[in-house]
Amino acid sequence: MKSQDIAIVGILLAVGAIVRYLSLVIPGPIVSNLVIAFYCLAIILVVPTFTEVIGIGVVAGIICALLSHSIFPPANLISEPVGAVVCLVTYKSLMNRLSLSPAVATLLGTLASGITFVVVAMLLVTSSILTKYATMGAFVAAIIPIVGLTAIANSFIAQILYVPASKVLARGKA
Repeated sequence: MKSQDIAIVGILLAVGAIVRYLSLVIPGPIVSNLVIAFYCLAIILVVPTFTEVIGIGVVAGIICALLSHSIFPPANLISEPVGAVVCLVTYKSLMNRLSLSPAVATLLGTLASGITFVVVAMLLVTSSILTKYATMGAFVAAIIPIVGLTAIANSFIAQILYVPASKVLARGKA
């Protein structure tokens, strides 16, 4: 990855971290994760290799785990690399065929990350979940709408920011 690409990814992850930090005022076992919107945008702008996208996901996972009040913050270390890979694969398959490919890639990346987070939490901290929710079904019913709404919000954010960001980056290459 070129140094300019590293800078782009770093800046977008930093913006995501700031937004994540500010979102900590919202109570709950899981909160919307706008870090995903920013790492997806970074992936879409840079189109890194598979190995590089895993690295982006791991860094995003560390940010999310450190800045979290969710039911199981370490789950981000698994869910964010999964979301990053899904974003890359989706974007690469759609980038020359669909003008809304940034939105679709971000939507699917966010859904993959959120669902992975829920599954990992359910598997590893069942007892903690059951102290807050009567059943696992109640936990899933409370969490899935948050994941879905976050995916929709993230897809809008990434699509809206993609156009000006790609124009700025195109000017820098001229």
